[in-house]
Amino acid sequence: MQIDDTDRRILRHWLAEPGLDRAVLADRAGVTPATLWRRLDRLRTGGVIRHEGAAIDWRALGYAVEVSLRFTLDKTNPRAFDEFIAAARLVPEVIAIETFLGRVDVRLNVIARDMGHWTGIYRDRILTLPHIAEVEALMLVATIKDTGGLPL
Repeated sequence: MQIDDTDRRILRHWLAEPGLDRAVLADRAGVTPATLWRRLDRLRTGGVIRHEGAAIDWRALGYAVEVSLRFTLDKTNPRAFDEFIAAARLVPEVIAIETFLGRVDVRLNVIARDMGHWTGIYRDRILTLPHIAEVEALMLVATIKDTGGLPL
């Protein structure tokens, strides 16, 4: 889908302040509320805007540990990939599942309240996932940049 400068302006203001009242958003983007509504509807229909919702900071809820786990799977079983993903989806502390081409097959981002909680999750839920050939854990120290948008 092609977007123009007006769409970019709307998206830029909306990303900067997602909770902005639509009338204020229209004013800041330099369009009428009716134009804003039509533009947002077109962006939704075109798949540019996937969803609107709350972004919850899990750190504020007491989860202080985030670990990125990189897995290489034992692919001698033709269902290894699907079975691993299905099992990983059932672990409540897994907040992201990503697949890759290359040496690493899957990456899971896992959160925990503290190191004791992490140890239990890793031992009881992660290491019991099926078809693991190799796993590498990377503990998050700091997030330097985390944006969900494009440089509009």
